Amino acid sequence: MSFRGVFPYVVSPIGPDGTVLAGVLGDLVEHLIGAGVHGLTPLGSTGEFAYLSDAQKRAVADAVIAAARGRVPVIAGVASTSIAGAVAQTEAMVEAGADGILAVLEAYFPLSDAGVEAYFAAIAGAARGRPVVLYTNPNFQRSDLSLGVIERLSRIDNIAYIKDASSNTGRLLSILERTEGRLQVFAASAHIPACVMLIGGAGWMAGPACIVPRRSVALYEAAARGDWARAMELQRPLWRVNEIFARYSLAACIKTGLALQGFAVGDPVPPQLPLPEAAREEIRAVLQGLGALGRAG
Repeated sequence: MSFRGVFPYVVSPIGPDGTVLAGVLGDLVEHLIGAGVHGLTPLGSTGEFAYLSDAQKRAVADAVIAAARGRVPVIAGVASTSIAGAVAQTEAMVEAGADGILAVLEAYFPLSDAGVEAYFAAIAGAARGRPVVLYTNPNFQRSDLSLGVIERLSRIDNIAYIKDASSNTGRLLSILERTEGRLQVFAASAHIPACVMLIGGAGWMAGPACIVPRRSVALYEAAARGDWARAMELQRPLWRVNEIFARYSLAACIKTGLALQGFAVGDPVPPQLPLPEAAREEIRAVLQGLGALGRAG
């Protein structure tokens, strides 16, 4: 199975009692698939994985997989501070029916390259042949993947992708060059997607695609056919979404945007706080300017 295109990082709607709101999540999945997204990624950064229990994570994955009904691939996030925890989560996501695994390292203490490599290799082994997407976000992780580790991991058969949130587009080109076609690169919201596509990217996995899916898909399609003038025509106004999310908590921003579009996704998981009214109005103005209020996206 090959992954290309727009994979929104799906939010995790959680009720006040900690229950995963499967109905809301199903409604969102239906909307995103209807908008033409190429896949779905629950339990990424926007999915607030760091704030969820293993049971909640499984419930989120189950809801997304059930709602997708095989129409698009679902790449489920796995994140832990330990190899044992990551392997257990990977096995649970495989059992749930995930088509791929987004592998995230949560590190409390800094780790050596050998430790980082062992962590991701263990996830690949537990994935039972399913494609693994490495996830690197040095702004939030105490232990990042070095270029050497990425190159060595790319030689494991089912580690076929990397989603890099470093905001350093040059690093993406370095990864593509060093892995010699073994790894495909997905952009994050920190990158300009059209630029990533220009250097050979496979698409992007990012939270903003939850609230502007149709525009994101149109941008990807323009870039995929080499229509760079059209791609940049779409990219310029879309970058306003990334700009505003850079100023506030990402999950809170996406949930606010979805709420403005009519999805009852609730507040971010405590101790995160809802956005203040001024921020909500900023997001409303950006979405209105893009014609993305309601469920137009």
